Amino acid sequence: MSKSRLPLIDALKGLGCLAIVLHHLAFYGPMSEVVGQAWPAVIDWLVNYARLAVQMFFVLAGYLIAQRLAPEGRPGERTSLRMIVERYKRLVTPFLFAIALATLITALVRPWFDHESLSNKPTVLQLIAHLFLLHDILGFQALSAGVWYVAIDFQLFTISVLLTLALRKGPGSWRTAFPVLIVALSALSLWLVNRFSDYENFAPYFFGAYGLGMLAWWSTRSAIGGIALAAIAVLGAIALWIDFRNPIAVALATALIVSVSGQKGWMEGWPREGALTWLGQRSYSIFLIHYGILIGFNAVWSIFFPTGVWINLLGMLLALLSSVVAGTLLYHFVESRPAVFRQPWAWPTLAAMVLGALLFETTAW
Repeated sequence: MSKSRLPLIDALKGLGCLAIVLHHLAFYGPMSEVVGQAWPAVIDWLVNYARLAVQMFFVLAGYLIAQRLAPEGRPGERTSLRMIVERYKRLVTPFLFAIALATLITALVRPWFDHESLSNKPTVLQLIAHLFLLHDILGFQALSAGVWYVAIDFQLFTISVLLTLALRKGPGSWRTAFPVLIVALSALSLWLVNRFSDYENFAPYFFGAYGLGMLAWWSTRSAIGGIALAAIAVLGAIALWIDFRNPIAVALATALIVSVSGQKGWMEGWPREGALTWLGQRSYSIFLIHYGILIGFNAVWSIFFPTGVWINLLGMLLALLSSVVAGTLLYHFVESRPAVFRQPWAWPTLAAMVLGALLFETTAW
Protein backbone atom coordinates (compact mmCIF):
# COMPACT_ATOMS: atom_id res chain seq x y z
CA MET A 1 0.00 0.00 0.00
CA SER A 2 1.41 3.40 -1.00
CA LYS A 3 1.91 5.99 1.72
CA SER A 4 -0.69 8.77 1.84
CA ARG A 5 0.60 12.29 2.50
CA LEU A 6 -2.87 13.52 3.47
CA PRO A 7 -4.85 10.50 4.68
CA LEU A 8 -7.95 12.56 5.51
CA ILE A 9 -8.14 13.84 1.94
CA ASP A 10 -7.69 10.32 0.59
CA ALA A 11 -10.29 8.92 3.00
CA LEU A 12 -12.84 11.53 1.89
CA LYS A 13 -12.06 10.71 -1.74
CA GLY A 14 -12.54 7.02 -0.97
CA LEU A 15 -15.94 7.66 0.60
CA GLY A 16 -16.94 9.90 -2.28
CA CYS A 17 -15.86 7.34 -4.84
CA LEU A 18 -17.93 4.60 -3.22
CA ALA A 19 -20.93 6.92 -3.05
CA ILE A 20 -20.72 7.80 -6.75
CA VAL A 21 -20.39 4.16 -7.84
CA LEU A 22 -23.34 3.18 -5.63
CA HIS A 23 -25.33 6.10 -7.04
CA HIS A 24 -24.80 4.89 -10.59
CA LEU A 25 -25.52 1.30 -9.56
CA ALA A 26 -28.87 2.50 -8.27
CA PHE A 27 -29.51 4.84 -11.19
CA TYR A 28 -28.72 2.43 -14.01
CA GLY A 29 -30.86 -0.71 -14.01
CA PRO A 30 -32.18 -3.26 -14.38
CA MET A 31 -30.47 -4.85 -11.35
CA SER A 32 -31.39 -1.90 -9.15
CA GLU A 33 -34.96 -1.98 -10.45
CA VAL A 34 -35.33 -5.52 -9.14
CA VAL A 35 -33.63 -4.72 -5.83
CA GLY A 36 -35.76 -1.60 -5.53
CA GLN A 37 -38.88 -3.72 -5.35
CA ALA A 38 -37.76 -4.91 -1.92
CA TRP A 39 -35.87 -1.83 -0.72
CA PRO A 40 -37.25 1.19 -2.60
CA ALA A 41 -36.16 3.67 0.08
CA VAL A 42 -32.52 2.56 -0.16
CA ILE A 43 -32.41 2.76 -3.96
CA ASP A 44 -34.18 6.12 -3.96
CA TRP A 45 -31.70 7.50 -1.41
CA LEU A 46 -28.74 6.35 -3.49
CA VAL A 47 -30.26 7.88 -6.62
CA ASN A 48 -31.12 11.22 -5.03
CA TYR A 49 -28.39 11.79 -2.46
CA ALA A 50 -25.28 9.66 -3.05
CA ARG A 51 -24.47 11.75 -6.12
CA LEU A 52 -23.92 14.75 -3.86
CA ALA A 53 -20.51 13.29 -3.05
CA VAL A 54 -19.20 14.90 -6.23
CA GLN A 55 -19.30 18.21 -4.36
CA MET A 56 -16.64 16.85 -2.01
CA PHE A 57 -14.35 16.29 -4.96
CA PHE A 58 -14.70 19.90 -6.10
CA VAL A 59 -13.90 21.18 -2.61
CA LEU A 60 -10.91 18.86 -2.24
CA ALA A 61 -9.66 19.82 -5.70
CA GLY A 62 -9.83 23.49 -4.72
CA TYR A 63 -7.96 22.75 -1.50
CA LEU A 64 -5.13 21.02 -3.35
CA ILE A 65 -4.91 23.60 -6.13
CA ALA A 66 -4.57 26.45 -3.63
CA GLN A 67 -1.70 24.52 -2.08
CA ARG A 68 0.02 24.43 -5.47
CA LEU A 69 -0.79 27.83 -6.96
CA ALA A 70 -0.94 30.15 -3.97
CA PRO A 71 0.06 28.40 -0.74
CA GLU A 72 0.29 31.65 1.25
CA GLY A 73 -2.60 33.40 -0.46
CA ARG A 74 -0.38 35.06 -3.05
CA PRO A 75 0.17 33.77 -6.61
CA GLY A 76 3.11 31.39 -6.62
CA GLU A 77 6.15 32.08 -8.75
CA ARG A 78 6.25 28.56 -10.19
CA THR A 79 2.82 28.78 -11.81
CA SER A 80 2.98 28.47 -15.60
CA LEU A 81 0.80 27.66 -18.59
CA ARG A 82 2.56 24.33 -18.80
CA MET A 83 0.62 23.29 -15.71
CA ILE A 84 -2.58 23.39 -17.80
CA VAL A 85 -1.06 21.02 -20.34
CA GLU A 86 0.14 18.70 -17.59
CA ARG A 87 -3.28 18.72 -15.96
CA TYR A 88 -4.95 17.93 -19.27
CA LYS A 89 -2.63 14.99 -19.84
CA ARG A 90 -3.17 13.67 -16.31
CA LEU A 91 -6.95 13.88 -16.62
CA VAL A 92 -7.35 12.73 -20.19
CA THR A 93 -4.94 9.79 -20.36
CA PRO A 94 -6.91 7.42 -18.08
CA PHE A 95 -10.12 9.10 -19.29
CA LEU A 96 -9.46 7.90 -22.85
CA PHE A 97 -8.96 4.29 -21.79
CA ALA A 98 -12.10 4.34 -19.64
CA ILE A 99 -14.22 5.91 -22.40
CA ALA A 100 -12.87 3.41 -24.93
CA LEU A 101 -13.76 0.49 -22.64
CA ALA A 102 -17.23 1.85 -21.91
CA THR A 103 -17.85 2.37 -25.62
CA LEU A 104 -16.66 -1.15 -26.43
CA ILE A 105 -18.78 -2.80 -23.71
CA THR A 106 -21.82 -0.77 -24.81
CA ALA A 107 -21.32 -1.89 -28.40
CA LEU A 108 -20.97 -5.54 -27.36
CA VAL A 109 -24.15 -5.65 -25.27
CA ARG A 110 -26.39 -3.38 -27.36
CA PRO A 111 -27.78 -6.16 -29.65
CA TRP A 112 -29.27 -8.06 -26.71
CA PHE A 113 -29.56 -5.42 -23.98
CA ASP A 114 -32.16 -2.85 -24.90
CA HIS A 115 -32.10 -0.43 -22.00
CA GLU A 116 -32.24 3.33 -21.55
CA SER A 117 -28.96 3.34 -19.63
CA LEU A 118 -27.02 2.72 -22.85
CA SER A 119 -25.60 5.70 -24.69
CA ASN A 120 -26.37 6.07 -28.38
CA LYS A 121 -24.02 4.74 -31.03
CA PRO A 122 -20.94 6.97 -31.03
CA THR A 123 -19.83 9.13 -33.93
CA VAL A 124 -16.31 10.21 -34.81
CA LEU A 125 -17.11 13.83 -33.98
CA GLN A 126 -18.49 12.73 -30.64
CA LEU A 127 -15.28 10.87 -29.84
CA ILE A 128 -13.20 13.91 -30.82
CA ALA A 129 -15.35 16.13 -28.60
CA HIS A 130 -14.67 13.77 -25.69
CA LEU A 131 -10.96 13.88 -26.44
CA PHE A 132 -10.94 17.65 -25.91
CA LEU A 133 -13.47 17.55 -23.02
CA LEU A 134 -15.97 19.58 -25.04
CA HIS A 135 -18.77 17.02 -25.29
CA ASP A 136 -21.24 18.86 -23.04
CA ILE A 137 -20.43 22.32 -24.37
CA LEU A 138 -20.91 21.14 -27.97
CA GLY A 139 -24.10 19.26 -27.13
CA PHE A 140 -22.87 15.68 -27.60
CA GLN A 141 -24.27 12.90 -25.44
CA ALA A 142 -21.78 11.61 -22.88
CA LEU A 143 -20.38 8.16 -23.63
CA SER A 144 -19.93 7.35 -19.95
CA ALA A 145 -21.40 8.41 -16.63
CA GLY A 146 -19.72 11.26 -14.80
CA VAL A 147 -17.53 12.43 -17.68
CA TRP A 148 -18.96 15.93 -17.20
CA TYR A 149 -16.95 16.12 -13.98
CA VAL A 150 -13.67 15.67 -15.82
CA ALA A 151 -14.48 18.55 -18.17
CA ILE A 152 -15.54 20.84 -15.31
CA ASP A 153 -12.43 19.96 -13.28
CA PHE A 154 -10.23 20.93 -16.22
CA GLN A 155 -12.14 24.19 -16.73
CA LEU A 156 -11.79 25.10 -13.04
CA PHE A 157 -8.07 24.29 -13.04
CA THR A 158 -7.48 26.32 -16.19
CA ILE A 159 -9.32 29.34 -14.79
CA SER A 160 -7.36 29.13 -11.55
CA VAL A 161 -4.01 29.02 -13.33
CA LEU A 162 -4.92 31.93 -15.62
CA LEU A 163 -6.10 34.03 -12.68
CA THR A 164 -2.89 33.25 -10.81
CA LEU A 165 -0.73 34.26 -13.76
CA ALA A 166 -2.73 37.45 -14.38
CA LEU A 167 -2.43 38.64 -10.79
CA ARG A 168 1.23 37.67 -10.54
CA LYS A 169 2.07 39.98 -13.44
CA GLY A 170 0.14 42.88 -11.92
CA PRO A 171 1.05 45.34 -9.14
CA GLY A 172 1.96 44.00 -5.72
CA SER A 173 -1.44 44.95 -4.33
CA TRP A 174 -3.07 42.62 -6.86
CA ARG A 175 -1.11 39.68 -5.53
CA THR A 176 -2.25 40.20 -1.95
CA ALA A 177 -5.84 40.55 -3.20
CA PHE A 178 -5.90 37.05 -4.68
CA PRO A 179 -7.98 35.53 -1.83
CA VAL A 180 -10.38 38.49 -2.11
CA LEU A 181 -10.87 37.74 -5.80
CA ILE A 182 -11.56 34.08 -5.02
CA VAL A 183 -14.11 35.10 -2.38
CA ALA A 184 -15.83 37.40 -4.90
CA LEU A 185 -15.95 34.74 -7.62
CA SER A 186 -17.17 32.15 -5.11
CA ALA A 187 -19.92 34.49 -3.96
CA LEU A 188 -20.98 35.09 -7.57
CA SER A 189 -21.14 31.35 -8.13
CA LEU A 190 -22.85 30.37 -4.86
CA TRP A 191 -25.28 33.25 -4.65
CA LEU A 192 -26.25 33.57 -8.31
CA VAL A 193 -24.86 31.31 -11.04
CA ASN A 194 -25.32 28.01 -9.18
CA ARG A 195 -29.03 28.68 -8.81
CA PHE A 196 -29.61 28.20 -12.55
CA SER A 197 -29.05 24.74 -14.03
CA ASP A 198 -28.63 26.21 -17.54
CA TYR A 199 -25.00 26.93 -16.58
CA GLU A 200 -24.07 23.51 -15.21
CA ASN A 201 -21.87 22.70 -18.22
CA PHE A 202 -19.55 25.55 -17.32
CA ALA A 203 -17.01 26.12 -14.55
CA PRO A 204 -18.66 29.18 -12.92
CA TYR A 205 -21.59 26.99 -11.86
CA PHE A 206 -19.23 24.94 -9.66
CA PHE A 207 -16.66 27.57 -8.78
CA GLY A 208 -18.31 28.14 -5.41
CA ALA A 209 -17.41 24.66 -4.15
CA TYR A 210 -13.93 24.98 -5.67
CA GLY A 211 -13.43 28.36 -4.03
CA LEU A 212 -14.55 27.02 -0.66
CA GLY A 213 -11.82 24.40 -1.00
CA MET A 214 -9.22 27.06 -1.77
CA LEU A 215 -10.31 29.05 1.26
CA ALA A 216 -10.12 25.88 3.36
CA TRP A 217 -6.43 25.59 2.48
CA TRP A 218 -5.76 29.25 3.27
CA SER A 219 -7.61 28.86 6.58
CA THR A 220 -4.76 26.59 7.69
CA ARG A 221 -2.20 29.36 7.13
CA SER A 222 -1.70 31.49 10.24
CA ALA A 223 -1.65 34.87 8.42
CA ILE A 224 -5.22 34.69 7.09
CA GLY A 225 -6.51 31.56 8.79
CA GLY A 226 -9.31 33.12 10.82
CA ILE A 227 -10.48 35.38 7.99
CA ALA A 228 -10.56 32.49 5.49
CA LEU A 229 -12.58 30.29 7.85
CA ALA A 230 -15.03 33.13 8.46
CA ALA A 231 -15.32 33.64 4.70
CA ILE A 232 -16.21 29.96 4.23
CA ALA A 233 -18.95 30.20 6.85
CA VAL A 234 -20.39 33.46 5.52
CA LEU A 235 -20.31 32.40 1.85
CA GLY A 236 -22.03 29.10 2.62
CA ALA A 237 -24.57 30.49 5.07
CA ILE A 238 -25.72 33.25 2.74
CA ALA A 239 -25.90 30.83 -0.21
CA LEU A 240 -28.13 28.47 1.77
CA TRP A 241 -30.23 31.36 3.07
CA ILE A 242 -30.82 32.66 -0.47
CA ASP A 243 -31.69 29.24 -1.85
CA PHE A 244 -31.10 26.06 0.15
CA ARG A 245 -29.44 23.46 -2.08
CA ASN A 246 -28.19 20.11 -0.87
CA PRO A 247 -25.05 20.23 -3.07
CA ILE A 248 -24.01 23.53 -1.50
CA ALA A 249 -24.68 22.17 1.99
CA VAL A 250 -22.38 19.22 1.25
CA ALA A 251 -19.70 21.51 -0.18
CA LEU A 252 -19.89 23.80 2.88
CA ALA A 253 -19.69 20.86 5.30
CA THR A 254 -16.69 19.42 3.45
CA ALA A 255 -14.87 22.76 3.45
CA LEU A 256 -15.46 23.22 7.17
CA ILE A 257 -14.30 19.68 7.97
CA VAL A 258 -11.12 20.12 5.93
CA SER A 259 -10.49 23.60 7.33
CA VAL A 260 -10.88 22.62 10.99
CA SER A 261 -8.89 19.43 10.46
CA GLY A 262 -6.05 21.41 8.90
CA GLN A 263 -6.04 23.93 11.74
CA LYS A 264 -6.01 21.17 14.34
CA GLY A 265 -3.21 19.27 12.64
CA TRP A 266 -5.35 16.21 11.93
CA MET A 267 -4.90 16.27 8.16
CA GLU A 268 -1.59 14.37 8.05
CA GLY A 269 -2.23 11.85 10.82
CA TRP A 270 -5.87 10.78 10.65
CA PRO A 271 -7.30 8.36 9.77
CA ARG A 272 -4.76 5.57 9.76
CA GLU A 273 -3.78 4.00 6.47
CA GLY A 274 -6.47 1.55 5.44
CA ALA A 275 -9.09 0.65 2.87
CA LEU A 276 -10.51 4.16 2.53
CA THR A 277 -7.18 5.87 1.95
CA TRP A 278 -6.25 3.11 -0.49
CA LEU A 279 -9.50 3.69 -2.37
CA GLY A 280 -8.98 7.43 -2.29
CA GLN A 281 -5.63 7.19 -4.02
CA ARG A 282 -7.33 5.23 -6.83
CA SER A 283 -10.64 7.07 -6.77
CA TYR A 284 -10.20 8.88 -10.08
CA SER A 285 -9.53 5.69 -12.02
CA ILE A 286 -12.41 3.89 -10.29
CA PHE A 287 -14.67 6.86 -11.00
CA LEU A 288 -13.72 6.82 -14.67
CA ILE A 289 -14.05 3.13 -15.41
CA HIS A 290 -17.03 2.00 -13.35
CA TYR A 291 -19.74 2.89 -15.87
CA GLY A 292 -18.62 0.34 -18.44
CA ILE A 293 -18.37 -2.34 -15.73
CA LEU A 294 -21.87 -1.57 -14.45
CA ILE A 295 -23.32 -1.73 -17.95
CA GLY A 296 -21.68 -5.11 -18.54
CA PHE A 297 -23.03 -6.59 -15.30
CA ASN A 298 -26.51 -5.21 -15.89
CA ALA A 299 -26.57 -6.67 -19.39
CA VAL A 300 -25.48 -10.14 -18.25
CA TRP A 301 -27.83 -10.17 -15.26
CA SER A 302 -30.77 -9.09 -17.44
CA ILE A 303 -30.35 -12.30 -19.44
CA PHE A 304 -29.55 -14.84 -16.74
CA PHE A 305 -31.16 -13.33 -13.64
CA PRO A 306 -34.03 -11.06 -14.72
CA THR A 307 -35.79 -11.62 -11.39
CA GLY A 308 -34.81 -12.36 -7.81
CA VAL A 309 -33.93 -9.67 -5.30
CA TRP A 310 -30.99 -11.43 -3.65
CA ILE A 311 -29.29 -12.55 -6.86
CA ASN A 312 -29.59 -9.03 -8.27
CA LEU A 313 -28.24 -7.57 -5.04
CA LEU A 314 -25.31 -9.95 -5.44
CA GLY A 315 -24.88 -8.68 -8.99
CA MET A 316 -24.72 -5.09 -7.76
CA LEU A 317 -22.10 -5.98 -5.16
CA LEU A 318 -20.03 -7.88 -7.74
CA ALA A 319 -20.27 -4.90 -10.07
CA LEU A 320 -19.02 -2.65 -7.28
CA LEU A 321 -16.08 -4.93 -6.50
CA SER A 322 -15.26 -5.37 -10.18
CA SER A 323 -15.27 -1.60 -10.62
CA VAL A 324 -12.72 -1.29 -7.83
CA VAL A 325 -10.56 -3.99 -9.41
CA ALA A 326 -10.81 -2.45 -12.88
CA GLY A 327 -10.07 0.98 -11.46
CA THR A 328 -7.05 -0.38 -9.62
CA LEU A 329 -5.71 -1.81 -12.87
CA LEU A 330 -6.33 1.47 -14.67
CA TYR A 331 -4.53 3.31 -11.88
CA HIS A 332 -1.56 0.95 -11.86
CA PHE A 333 -1.03 0.68 -15.61
CA VAL A 334 -2.21 4.10 -16.81
CA GLU A 335 -2.96 6.87 -14.30
CA SER A 336 0.17 6.41 -12.18
CA ARG A 337 2.42 6.28 -15.26
CA PRO A 338 2.86 9.73 -16.84
CA ALA A 339 4.63 8.27 -19.88
CA VAL A 340 2.16 5.46 -20.45
CA PHE A 341 1.88 6.15 -24.18
CA ARG A 342 5.56 5.35 -24.53
CA GLN A 343 4.70 1.79 -23.56
CA PRO A 344 4.42 -0.48 -26.63
CA TRP A 345 1.02 -1.80 -25.60
CA ALA A 346 -0.75 1.52 -24.92
CA TRP A 347 -1.67 2.88 -28.34
CA PRO A 348 -2.56 -0.52 -29.83
CA THR A 349 -4.80 -1.33 -26.86
CA LEU A 350 -6.60 2.01 -27.01
CA ALA A 351 -6.98 1.84 -30.79
CA ALA A 352 -8.25 -1.75 -30.65
CA MET A 353 -10.98 -0.83 -28.15
CA VAL A 354 -12.14 2.22 -30.12
CA LEU A 355 -12.05 0.52 -33.53
CA GLY A 356 -13.66 -2.59 -32.06
CA ALA A 357 -16.49 -0.51 -30.65
CA LEU A 358 -17.06 1.28 -33.96
CA LEU A 359 -16.93 -2.03 -35.83
CA PHE A 360 -19.43 -3.75 -33.55
CA GLU A 361 -21.75 -0.75 -33.74
CA THR A 362 -21.78 -0.82 -37.54
CA THR A 363 -22.01 -4.58 -37.93
CA ALA A 364 -25.43 -5.99 -38.72
CA TRP A 365 -26.41 -8.49 -36.06
